[in-house]
Amino acid sequence: MQRLSAIRESGQDRIFLCCVYIFLSVILILVLYPILFIVSSSFSSAAAVQDGRVWLWPVDPTLDGYIGVFKYNAVWTGFINSIIYTVCGTVLSVSLTVMMAYPLSRKEMFGRSVWIWGILIAMLFNGGLIPFYLVVKDLGMVNTPWAIIVPTALNVFAVIIAKTFFQNSLPKELYEAAQLDGCGDFRFLTRMVIPLSKPILAVLVLWGAVGQWNSYFNALIFLNSPSLYPLQLVLRQILVENKIDYTSMSASLDTQKLVVMQNMETLLKYSLIIITTIPILLIYPFVQKYFVKGVFVGSVKE
Repeated sequence: MQRLSAIRESGQDRIFLCCVYIFLSVILILVLYPILFIVSSSFSSAAAVQDGRVWLWPVDPTLDGYIGVFKYNAVWTGFINSIIYTVCGTVLSVSLTVMMAYPLSRKEMFGRSVWIWGILIAMLFNGGLIPFYLVVKDLGMVNTPWAIIVPTALNVFAVIIAKTFFQNSLPKELYEAAQLDGCGDFRFLTRMVIPLSKPILAVLVLWGAVGQWNSYFNALIFLNSPSLYPLQLVLRQILVENKIDYTSMSASLDTQKLVVMQNMETLLKYSLIIITTIPILLIYPFVQKYFVKGVFVGSVKE
């Protein structure tokens, strides 16, 4: 112990550590400053935001941006739609993933290697955007909630992760003992496999929920009715296309009030960004360990 404590860092080690700390500090600033700027702008006045006077802290603090967002009917509609898409899509995704991953984890399954190679090919190659759209259109799901829930219900990478977990975490002797007691495959799955697979189920639920909540591209190409838009697509319209229906924010807007609302356009963007990201920011610190465990589960060699 005395010899180890006597070991000192060399000059090269100190230089290397200084470079690492400087590099990480720069990355931290690059990541934190945009977040801090958006938060500060959302709490600043519209005039301060438009004049570019906001840098680090709110200027002329106000809640006008958030009040305007909550008066915007499209935000409430998009928020409700996003919750519906996220819940339904996550339940369907986890169900299909478990139903496909568990049989593939059983080595006695007939044609198992063919199915595994098939899903690997499906993960690496796809038909492209136009065939994808034509399939969804032929199924009659365009401009319906099913166009958001069904096409992305099965994630091949999640199937591989779940298969690896089932194969490495559930001993074969457990199935043999259940089989001797007259337990069938479906009953074994519901009574034994699922209760013992809570870690991987948590990973699948989190991956599916976060992916569905942040998704907007499928809604962009499949949905035509604004009443079906998720919250992320509403945010995209405001940020990219600058489409804000100010008349929907109040039934009685005179010309003067309409001009004021138009001057708050940039402020509304920042406020909506914060509202959109709050659910994920609140959930992520509590579920980070499950994401890490999911990565480790997938790294175990079969």
